Amino acid sequence: MASTVKEVTKELLPLVRVYKDGSVERLVGSPYVPPSPDQDPETGVSSKDITISHNPVISARLYLPKLTQSDKKCPILVYFHGGGFCIESSFSFLDHRYLNALVSQSQVVAVSVEYRLAPEHPLPAAYQDSWAALQWVTSHKIAEDPNKEPWLLKYGDFDRVFIGGDSAGGNIAHNIAMQAGVESLPNDVKIAGAILSHPYFWGSRPIGSEPSDNHEKSFSCLVWEFVYPSASGGIDNEMVNPVGRGKPSLAKLGCSRLLVCVAGKDSLRDRGIWYVDAVKESGFEGEVELFEVEGEDHAFHVFYPETQSAKDMIRRLAFFINCR
Repeated sequence: MASTVKEVTKELLPLVRVYKDGSVERLVGSPYVPPSPDQDPETGVSSKDITISHNPVISARLYLPKLTQSDKKCPILVYFHGGGFCIESSFSFLDHRYLNALVSQSQVVAVSVEYRLAPEHPLPAAYQDSWAALQWVTSHKIAEDPNKEPWLLKYGDFDRVFIGGDSAGGNIAHNIAMQAGVESLPNDVKIAGAILSHPYFWGSRPIGSEPSDNHEKSFSCLVWEFVYPSASGGIDNEMVNPVGRGKPSLAKLGCSRLLVCVAGKDSLRDRGIWYVDAVKESGFEGEVELFEVEGEDHAFHVFYPETQSAKDMIRRLAFFINCR
């Protein structure tokens, strides 16, 4: 009798497994949840799913806060979810719950981008999709097409466009800000601010408190090898290790303000602080802020938004967005 056990060709444990027949199994991740077009009962935030592009397929979940004025213009947040570029979704429970809380607190119109995931779509697919999504959003500033998204047209303030993300999404936000520094967005829209929460950065040489033993076999290295196997320079590619000789100047970041959040127990903490220092030393002409929460671990505010630490962090993000 033939064996029914499928042969594994590669895996990134405990996240993803790839089989010889080409199928992919995601071993962790929160479940899909539908949007709340009639308002989320806890936050009053409305949400809906839209398609940005059919080729490639890029979609998003849009969020609208409960407004006291029907003609109020809100900041716009283009958000990139975390998950190591290979798990999670804009339509998953964790991100939907978190965006509801952030949108309610910040009073923003949010566009949570559903970019393509590795390994089916290795990097740079996620970067390309995220840039395309930002271009689509900013195309609404001057929109004669009646088929454009009405929430953005009616409620979006295109003088206050922000980008942000957590973990891998924070990495995406950095790289999108770098691209915006050398490429113009539609209608000459400028990025008012970028939020990098626990951003995924790494490199071949340990820094700070990072252990030196088997550094090249650390989970952060394995993630990059799995999601971007063709990256020139490997783990020292500028997309994941933006600091150092020969890298594009961080002074080119295409945003006016930058907020980097780190957590005391996060293995990525030192990289985030190193990045902030490098931006400050680069000649970047915008404002740079660091926000650290002691005693918490990676993406705690997404996993445990009900905690006081998470509520405090979400308030800090809201202050950044609304402080002119």
